[in-house]
Amino acid sequence: MNPLKRIFEPKTVAVIGASNNEGSVGYALISNMIGSGFKGTVYPINFKHKSIYGVRSYSKLQDTRDDIDLAIIATPSHTVPDLVKECGEYGVGGIVIISAGFMEAGEEGHQLTETVLGYAKKYNMRIIGPNCLGFIKPSIKLNASFANKMALPGKIAFISQSGALCTAILDWSVEKNVGFSYFVSIGSMVDVGFHDLIDYFGNDPNTSSIVIYMESLTHTRKFMSAARAFARTKPIIVLKAGKSAAGAKVALSHTGTLAGNDTAFDAAFKRAGIIPVNTIEELFNAAQALALQPRPKGKRLAIVTNAGGPGVLATDHLIMHGGELAQLSKETFDKLNKVLPPAWSHNNPVDVLGDAGATKYKEATEAVLLDSDVDGVLVVLTPQAMTKPAEIAAEIVTLGKRFDKPILASWMGEKDVDEGCNVLEDGGIPVYRIPENAVNTFMSMYKYTRNIEALYETPSTIPQSFAPNSEETHELLSSIINSGRFVLTEDEAKQVLTNYEIPITRNGVASDEEEVKKLSKEIGFPVVMKIASPDITHKTDAGGVMLNIKNEEKALEAFNEIMTKAKEARPDADIKGVLVEEMINKKYELIIGSKKDPIFGPVIVFGMGGVAVEVFKDLNVGLPPLNMSLAQRIIEETKIYRLLKGYRGMKGADIEAIQFLLYKFAYLVMDFPQIKEIDINPFVVDHTGGVVLDAKIILDETVSPSSFKDYSHLVIPPYPRELNEEWTMRDGTETLIRPIKPEDEPMEKELFERISKQTEYFRFFGYLGKVDHDMLTRFTQIDYDREIALIAKVMEDGKKTMAGVVRLVSDANNESAEFAILVVDKYQGQGLGNKFMDKIMKIAEDRGIKKVYASVLHANVVMLHMFRKRGFTIRHEDGQTSYAEKLLKVEAEGAVEV
Repeated sequence: MNPLKRIFEPKTVAVIGASNNEGSVGYALISNMIGSGFKGTVYPINFKHKSIYGVRSYSKLQDTRDDIDLAIIATPSHTVPDLVKECGEYGVGGIVIISAGFMEAGEEGHQLTETVLGYAKKYNMRIIGPNCLGFIKPSIKLNASFANKMALPGKIAFISQSGALCTAILDWSVEKNVGFSYFVSIGSMVDVGFHDLIDYFGNDPNTSSIVIYMESLTHTRKFMSAARAFARTKPIIVLKAGKSAAGAKVALSHTGTLAGNDTAFDAAFKRAGIIPVNTIEELFNAAQALALQPRPKGKRLAIVTNAGGPGVLATDHLIMHGGELAQLSKETFDKLNKVLPPAWSHNNPVDVLGDAGATKYKEATEAVLLDSDVDGVLVVLTPQAMTKPAEIAAEIVTLGKRFDKPILASWMGEKDVDEGCNVLEDGGIPVYRIPENAVNTFMSMYKYTRNIEALYETPSTIPQSFAPNSEETHELLSSIINSGRFVLTEDEAKQVLTNYEIPITRNGVASDEEEVKKLSKEIGFPVVMKIASPDITHKTDAGGVMLNIKNEEKALEAFNEIMTKAKEARPDADIKGVLVEEMINKKYELIIGSKKDPIFGPVIVFGMGGVAVEVFKDLNVGLPPLNMSLAQRIIEETKIYRLLKGYRGMKGADIEAIQFLLYKFAYLVMDFPQIKEIDINPFVVDHTGGVVLDAKIILDETVSPSSFKDYSHLVIPPYPRELNEEWTMRDGTETLIRPIKPEDEPMEKELFERISKQTEYFRFFGYLGKVDHDMLTRFTQIDYDREIALIAKVMEDGKKTMAGVVRLVSDANNESAEFAILVVDKYQGQGLGNKFMDKIMKIAEDRGIKKVYASVLHANVVMLHMFRKRGFTIRHEDGQTSYAEKLLKVEAEGAVEV
């Protein structure tokens, strides 16, 4: 059972600090608990009073002589640790700490926090808060907060770090008739965090979407894992505060944790399928629209309006925010010409004119909805003397039931359109007072579509094999750190890139004139010469760069001039000499870099490079790891992409080479947590490929590689290539057993075509029918922190194919995991099933999983034998299936947190 269940579905609640003093938090809590209709038992705990709010009060928990599911603590912070200990000793299920004075209160507060957490872990209790408003679950009339009203029931789960904002939103929601499945003030998140609640609400059938007000983030990897697990089926919409430097500073002081870099948050949200919004209104508009309307397949919007001005404003707002005005087809124009008066706009927005009635609105809207180049429709109405808003609304509602495209409405005005707005809302059509808000909602819906597509897109395979020399890189970086340096020279940085198969110019460092002559001759003129010093990172500013040197005489002059200027600019610099490298001219200059974000770890930057990079700021940010599709998304969301793919007759660049470069670059920053910053600028490229002209690498002085578990500095787990193993079946068939990856989708699809009906039935307890892309992505695009699937890859007639797959799917806390296996009939009886099972069970033990279980058909006697052989306990569940379970011995110190 999820430990949060006793918090959110309590039968008994103790309010510690309940009070008779009106105006106090304790009074508000007990009055809400008792006065909101909650059917459970409520115990006020306060040794100073015999009764509180007309209910008998108890001095301590033990006096209740009842099992307590939930304790709410609202007492001074210094008393809280002892009360949490008392709760643990008494067996309380979970705690909400309302009290402030913890993470946000300096060193003393941190010590209190650590004590509270220690007791929570000792007694296996979960804690919401401290410094929070509490929570509300309207469906069971549970108001475990000190808010001044009850939330309405609905299907939105709301999570907020700000208690004060909760009360304002609660007031607004009642006025706007917005209902909630859960309404949670999460406070300082010392224990229960966003990830815990996303996991819990994601599995709740009464929650359709999750909306979050976020100031800061902890447990980032778990947050990303939870969000990625549920974003496809339940929209997660986030309003991130602290985007400005000033806002981030306030957020830091408010929550006691880092607010983070806004561009990194944007990249993370995109990668997790999260919808980012900028205002509270957008937060709930997006949640409502996604609950009521289908997702748009693209960003092409058609606008139907009875007034030109609002149509123009909506168009401007759409284009400004990255949307497109749909280009209507000739067939659609012909339909509109038949149903609308001659003076209609003859364009999109479709101006049906001010006297348009319900029939004209319906016919025009229907015509654009039928257009295959339209992804969604915004219907705008301004009240005029002859306009009947309610009748028009009723016709729009009927269209909404017929089409699988989103319809949004803007009934502009107040009293004159109220009835029409009610008709639209009752009919499931989101309606807004101004068209700009409708456009914002449409674009939020589109972002969700695009993010989910990116999340589950089948990537192409890499164009060639990739085998980085990580050992040599490790030795190089270790020697530099051991020498007391943390900035690499350019030639050292380029050696690191070479080790990761990133193309660089031919180069060498010359410390005297003879070496200049030798290198220039070997490389060939013209050459570029640059100062080589770990202390001079901005070489141009120090006069340390000279280009297009065409002969030996000029090379010697350049060497002496560069050395002299560098010593004048930085007398204290450690100068290694001058870097001599070949002169390269290619059309496009790019920047590729990485910087370690304090919350999200290494982030990858791509965009227009060169000396003007900070002027144009044409950059996009992504998170490692990358595949070819994710790399393409990063590239195509920059302005320079239009040039890179070819523009006005000019040849484009080798886009695939850039994708592969980003793929390799991501592995570099993943493999070495000691890298703080990398800057490749420029990477020059054209249709023949690209090469690095300049590179900087700065190491992190605070990091010791030995202090990191593998890839623990990343928020998205990379492909676990360390699990790859070559193995031979009994009949001599060579196979590679390795974790599954998104690129395996075609092989996985073929696997289902090659198995017998019996094998399919034994694995799935039924027949799957058509296996489509959505199903295959669930099998191949997995979160390696929560799931591991191993495939056996073999060669058949010169073609790579799957011989089988074994899978282990764990719960959110990685405590128990479900086992499943499938082996193609041709390879059954060759020992592959036993090999799969032993290997996956070893992985379970290494990950600290405590229990492995599976359901198996009685008829599958081979599988039952395999379970018994490995010590599984088998019990019958019904007439057809058995339940197999094995408890694993896990050493607490050896458990791996994933």
